[in-house]
Amino acid sequence: MAGIALRNVSKAFGMQHVIPCIDLDIGDGELVVFVGPSGCGKSTLLRLIAGLEDATSGQVLIDGRDVTQLAPAQRGLSMVFQSYALYPHMSVRDNIAFPLRMMGMERATVERKVADAARVLNLQDYLDRKPRELSGGQRQRVAIGRAIVREPVAFLFDEPLSNLDAALRVSMRMEIARLHQQFGTTMIYVTHDQTEAMTLADRIVVLNHGRVEQVGTPLQLYRHPASRFVAGFIGSPRMNLIEGPEAARHGAATVGIRPENLVLSDHSGRWQGRVSLAEHLGSDTYVHVDVEGVGALTARAAGDFDVRHGGRVWLTPDEASLHRFDGEGRCVTASEVDHVR
Repeated sequence: MAGIALRNVSKAFGMQHVIPCIDLDIGDGELVVFVGPSGCGKSTLLRLIAGLEDATSGQVLIDGRDVTQLAPAQRGLSMVFQSYALYPHMSVRDNIAFPLRMMGMERATVERKVADAARVLNLQDYLDRKPRELSGGQRQRVAIGRAIVREPVAFLFDEPLSNLDAALRVSMRMEIARLHQQFGTTMIYVTHDQTEAMTLADRIVVLNHGRVEQVGTPLQLYRHPASRFVAGFIGSPRMNLIEGPEAARHGAATVGIRPENLVLSDHSGRWQGRVSLAEHLGSDTYVHVDVEGVGALTARAAGDFDVRHGGRVWLTPDEASLHRFDGEGRCVTASEVDHVR
């Protein structure tokens, strides 16, 4: 196991700077998730750590050792990609064993390591099958098994679940979380799916145009977003963001409120609006409401809340749960709001 550190790391393709400059520390044994929209630089940053891209400037440190100029094979890392990258003509057994055989490892050791990985990933019954005979989830487990047998100092996952259906994504998230608990190895996981980030990470790194917007635990980012970007990206459904006179009344350019912090009523409240959509999800109902002068808002209600399309409802925000952001999208503290007033 090893900690990973980035010191003033940047990456440019010609005149285009995709990673302007990043400093980041990932602790030994942490599971850190890089999250952000498409094109934010998260996969590029992972490839810089892996050595698949050369840094334009700065240092990549693994366990305190500068590996910036080392080839990927010399960094002691294992990477799992979005595409499974399995050899179609090889069995599951041979696919998992391949990196060990390339290292010249003894046959008995290879067989033991493959058997251990297969047991951990519940692949014992599939070792003699070819990849075409496996489901998507099984093929992804084979790719993870190939990474495990190398006993790396850290695992790098580049959107490994994006080719799977919704049910398989949930089960594979649980699988990866279980593996992290079992091995305790440092893991860096890239995804555009904030639900994956929230459920997997010890800490989340939110990226925006190659810059780090915020680093923190899932709950830190959810409860205390440092910027409007983080507030709107973390959370499902997303935070309601309100501008105009209502935001100005609170001493901010933008005011944010989570759906669960809006009290929904069929008879009274702060804002009156009409229901545009109700999403009934069993235990919860998400009600989308158009409020004149405020905008479209989403509120969470109990699953049995009686609401109809076009119906009139009232919303009341929990004042203590409001998030305030200035004109540049930066979080405004209570003392700053008082100063503005």
